[in-house]
Amino acid sequence: MDLSVPDSQVCAARLFDFTQDFSMPRLPLIGVTACRQQLGKYSSHTAGDKYVEAAGFAGIPVILPALEMPTEPAHLLASLDGLLFTGSPSNVEPHHYQGAPSLEGTAHDVFRDRMTLPLLRAAIAQGVPVLCICRGFQELNVALGGSLHQRVQDLPGYLDHREPQSEVLSVQYAPQHAVRVQAGGLLDSLGLAPGFEVNSLHSQGIDRLALALRAEALAPDGLVEAVSLPGAPGFVLGVQWHPEWAFRDNPVSLSLFSAFRQACQTYARRRGDAISG
Repeated sequence: MDLSVPDSQVCAARLFDFTQDFSMPRLPLIGVTACRQQLGKYSSHTAGDKYVEAAGFAGIPVILPALEMPTEPAHLLASLDGLLFTGSPSNVEPHHYQGAPSLEGTAHDVFRDRMTLPLLRAAIAQGVPVLCICRGFQELNVALGGSLHQRVQDLPGYLDHREPQSEVLSVQYAPQHAVRVQAGGLLDSLGLAPGFEVNSLHSQGIDRLALALRAEALAPDGLVEAVSLPGAPGFVLGVQWHPEWAFRDNPVSLSLFSAFRQACQTYARRRGDAISG
């Protein structure tokens, strides 16, 4: 597996060089989901730099605003070769999985929900490679019929999966607990160790796993930390932790993004052949 990291300046140059030879293989276009957030007086669409940088490892990142799908998702997917569903401080509204109303003060993003849930289902059906992180991981489970624990830390027998109380990002994103890879799945096929340490920055987690999903890794308390979709026409992987954080320095994270990149490149070639044909 090619673990080389393309220079972001090279990617940008290829994107904006209109004199380039278009017979050369093009870089995949990777959709990166945004959140709707209030920045001062202004409602804004935001996507964290760490997600954009990680998506740039697979191709050219394209930020997707948190707008309700104005047309069929297929029209958007026709232009993309992969999708990165990002994490967020907000949570999926519980009515999407028949959950109890959230406690007061719980952050939601109704605009993102309206965008990501139908987009996920359509992308999976079409075979577009999908990598889902944190909130995106939870969206994947909800989109396919699963449900969520709203406050894992309040459940008997479960760890507190929230991040350390520190303003220092390197502390927040430091490894917090181990996960155990399930034999015979997608993660196992990447040659990862049977267990490894991951960061942990979430209060919600999978309650009822969607029937179509396969648990790929478990936390010590049994909480599902990674999933795949056996039989899907394309690459589908979701992880509860944050592999995008300093992914170049973490062999596990680099393996995940390398697998995603390979899937996006393969899809881009097939899509290019279909368009040219």
